Order: sequence, then structure tokens, then C-alpha cells
Amino acid sequence: MLEKATLAGGCFWCLEAVYQLVEGVKSITSGYAGGHTPNPTYEEVCSGNTNHVEVVQLEFDPTVVSYEKLLDIFFTVHDPTTLNRQGADVGTQYRSAIFTHSPEQMEIAQRKIESLNAEKRWNHPIVTTVDPLDTFFKAEDYHQNYFANHPYDGYCRIVITPKVRKYKDTFLTKA
Repeated sequence: MLEKATLAGGCFWCLEAVYQLVEGVKSITSGYAGGHTPNPTYEEVCSGNTNHVEVVQLEFDPTVVSYEKLLDIFFTVHDPTTLNRQGADVGTQYRSAIFTHSPEQMEIAQRKIESLNAEKRWNHPIVTTVDPLDTFFKAEDYHQNYFANHPYDGYCRIVITPKVRKYKDTFLTKA
């Protein structure tokens, strides 16, 4: 039985490109969560007035990849210590957030953050929020599978490609 994970770590294109490489992730949908406007558009989300964040919603097979492993990847490919930004992408829509689908996911996410903060992996504490998912809204079609469809786009080459490389270097080269 497939499970869902909903994660926000900056631009949804970045997370989508990384999770497309993860064995056990069966589908990825870019979208919006955490806000108060029903069926928001990309322009509305970017205005900062809806309080939505760009997210990816993953459907994954937990017998192949665990929720905890998905979080390990999440915390590796983005900076969870910067409030409302990832690199040059600035605004509440780029905040770091985990939207859980069950009490178990909530517990795992909170435990993961506590553990990473205790390790002092970063110079600053993690600002990633953890909340139960209320509503997920699928983003417009042109946002789906963006990196695969536009690999030579400047943003893809400068921002997404290094995140994909970091994932590969960290998770695919281990014996």
C-alpha cells in the first residue's frame, strides 16, 4: 500500500527533480499547502498573501523507501535553517515545512529535527515547521515535471542541477 509525504524545501521544482531519482517514490505532484486561499494560483502564492508554500506530494512504497529516508534526503538537499528562503528564492512560499499525513509521520519528523539539531549539523537551528496536512492543491500543469522538461533552463542549471548532484553524491555513491 502506498503512503504519501508532503514536503516544502524551497522551489518545488528542486524537490521534484531529486525525488524523481528515489527508488520507491511512485509519483510526485508539485503543489501548494499550508495556506488559506482555496485553489490558489502560482501568482497568488508568489504574492505571499495566501500563506501557501510550494510543496511536493510524494506517493511512495514504504517497503522500498522509508518515510525517514525521504526526510534524510529532504534535509540533505535544502537548507532547513533559513526562514522563508532558499538561496535567492525569498518569500513565505519558499519556507521549509513538513506536512504530515499521520501521527506516526508527525512523530518521525519531530524526532528527526530534534536529532539533527542535537548533531549541530548546521550553524543555526532548523526552522522547518511540522504540521498535519490540511489541504493540498495541485500546481498548474506547467509546473509538473519541470526539470525533466526544461533541463537547460538557466534556473534548472544553476539551482536544481547542484541539488540533484548533491543527492546523487550523498545517496547513490554509498556502498
